[in-house]
Amino acid sequence: MKKLLIDTMIFEVTPTMLKEAKNQHGRFLVNGVLQRANAKNQNGRVYPKDILKREVTKYMGREIAENRAYGELDHPESSVVELKNTSHIVRDVKWRGDDVVGTVEILNTPAGKILQEIINAGCTVGISSRGMGSVKQISEDGTVAVENDFELICWDFVSNPSTHGAFMSPRNEGVLKEGIERKQDTYRYNKAQNIMRDIRRRIWRKKRVYKRR
Repeated sequence: MKKLLIDTMIFEVTPTMLKEAKNQHGRFLVNGVLQRANAKNQNGRVYPKDILKREVTKYMGREIAENRAYGELDHPESSVVELKNTSHIVRDVKWRGDDVVGTVEILNTPAGKILQEIINAGCTVGISSRGMGSVKQISEDGTVAVENDFELICWDFVSNPSTHGAFMSPRNEGVLKEGIERKQDTYRYNKAQNIMRDIRRRIWRKKRVYKRR
């Protein structure tokens, strides 16, 4: 039976990438790994490369080619992309080994501005694939493989690390002790949440002023 499949991985944006992102003629573009084939993810699921490759090819020829490869911010529990919650659009995807690498434009929508602020603050965000499909157990440890009926819907940016506890992990060149990592992880997550609350508050206030007019 097909169900909604959501799988998340860290989307790395280095300081160099951030600098380049701001110099794209007014467009905010970032590059990174969107999804990985043939490897067990944090949800214990494996996406066979032939199945994922088929769906990525469809996505390129349909959504990207038609300029409608939209995605949302946070975890939508729906098989439909809501335009009112759109934060970005995928401009290009390609394969690098077993990785699906993409170029993503962060839009100047309300959700997109929140995402821009989070990235500008140096926080790590997660990239989450959303699709419909069924799975089959392939090992005794509970690992499952996505089956041939899988359909890719989109990729979303997510800021909530509660599922696996590490999407807002710090990017440090050295090796830190576990306790320090946890403190910095919490700090970055709280910082991102404060930014999101502040921007939502400002958007809400602007809407109230507009309605009064």
